[in-house]
Amino acid sequence: MNHIALYRKYRPKTFEEVIGQEHITKTLQNQIINGQIGHAYLFTGSRGTGKTSVAKIFAKSVNCLNPNHGSACGECENCKRLEKENDINIIEIDAASNNKVDDIREIRDKVKFMPVGAKYKVYIIDEVHMLSDSAFNALLKTLEEPPAYVIFVLATTEVHKLPQTILSRCIRFDFRLVSTENLIKQLVKVFDKEDIKYDDESLKIIASAGEGSVRDTLSIADSIASYCQGDITKEKTLSVLGTTDHRLIVDFFDKIQDKDVGAVLSKIDEIEKDGKNLAVFAKDLSKHARNLLVCKSCENPNEILNFTDEIFELYKQQAEKFEEKDLIRYMQVFSSAESEIRYALSVRLLLETTCLSAMLGYEVKKN
Repeated sequence: MNHIALYRKYRPKTFEEVIGQEHITKTLQNQIINGQIGHAYLFTGSRGTGKTSVAKIFAKSVNCLNPNHGSACGECENCKRLEKENDINIIEIDAASNNKVDDIREIRDKVKFMPVGAKYKVYIIDEVHMLSDSAFNALLKTLEEPPAYVIFVLATTEVHKLPQTILSRCIRFDFRLVSTENLIKQLVKVFDKEDIKYDDESLKIIASAGEGSVRDTLSIADSIASYCQGDITKEKTLSVLGTTDHRLIVDFFDKIQDKDVGAVLSKIDEIEKDGKNLAVFAKDLSKHARNLLVCKSCENPNEILNFTDEIFELYKQQAEKFEEKDLIRYMQVFSSAESEIRYALSVRLLLETTCLSAMLGYEVKKN
């Protein structure tokens, strides 16, 4: 049997299964319950936060014969038919590859046809910001006054690229990045169903690496589970991701604080010889400075960091050694290096220069 990627296998099929977007799913459910369905929606937000999934769930729910609290029942004739990818009442369009005016004119010509065996015909246009100016103009009239049985759902990661004329005709929903806590809960649910062993520390590392994206988190989990052959540990997780162990990076920051130039250069040499990705290490340094600043300046910092008690105590102790202004400067210096590394001829040399600049209290002058 072919392997199905975890992010596909556990794609939500009802509003209740969507995580971290309750402000959107509850509103859509209420609209369905109260019969206040709009004709055009705009879903915007970072990748992997559920825009397309919610659009598909919404399309099925508005056509469900027996909706349950505004969500598709999954049992009626319409739900079973709409579950098929090629149903003619749910039309998915990728604007990245269908962005010409003729593609939109084709939509405009087809909206006149009634849905078959359903109440609504739903057009889901993904990456809508990729449409050309002429295509947006062609969409405008149809979007403003579509037939009563047509609903448009536009999805985009770059809402600032959409014309104001399009924005003003849509009900807008902003999808948020999913919290690490919710991502961990989802990982636990998935791993338990897949009979995959794991430890708490590896869960937090994977969820953190997902950076608020459910799809990215499950994709990372998939690759790590394959590598670990169903027994995920912290060490194996760090090895796959190329990220740095908390204790190693705490030790590295101690050397920066001590302004020990030789120790810093030696540690970078050791990290490179161990096969770690120096570009990832630079990103970890920036994140570490931020985590220390959270420890030093926020109330209840571990509610933000979500570390184990042991690791949090390690961070808390180190944060006391630094001034807030120094941590802010470290964040700036290492974040700048993170963006420059992709163009650097020597990643190691840039990282070394950045670390020395941070610890000696000045920035390298740029030409």
